[in-house]
Amino acid sequence: MTDIAWTVRTLKAALDLSEPVQGGEFGLRIVEGADPVLLVTMHNHGDLEAYVNVSAEQIAASVLLWPCDEQPDRAAFNEFLLKAQKLVPLSNFGIATVDGRDFYELFGELATTSSPHTIIIELRALAENAIEAATDLRTSFANAA
Repeated sequence: MTDIAWTVRTLKAALDLSEPVQGGEFGLRIVEGADPVLLVTMHNHGDLEAYVNVSAEQIAASVLLWPCDEQPDRAAFNEFLLKAQKLVPLSNFGIATVDGRDFYELFGELATTSSPHTIIIELRALAENAIEAATDLRTSFANAA
């Protein structure tokens, strides 16, 4: 844990000095908006993009999975996700709206005083879980349906 709480800009500056960024595993960019967001491109995970938001209460990292309207039997899949939730450690499923379209997302939260090392561990776990969700969970649901 750190002594101070992160902002998007201070977190980016700290992560810029980390081995994953220096070694090319992660790419970082701040996306400006009403609240800036840190976009983390995880090159070792097929250029998967994670969005990191820093608020006074927490750091939240999320990955968009696929559009909800592409999911056959959405209601049954949502129930399946709630039951399968415990199979995906350190991450939670949700639905995010982007440009008026709903997407399944996977996200995790950390304390705003988490160390850069802990944040990197969360980002890697989120990436692994997102890839697993996009393949194994969708396949498991299709086979169970």
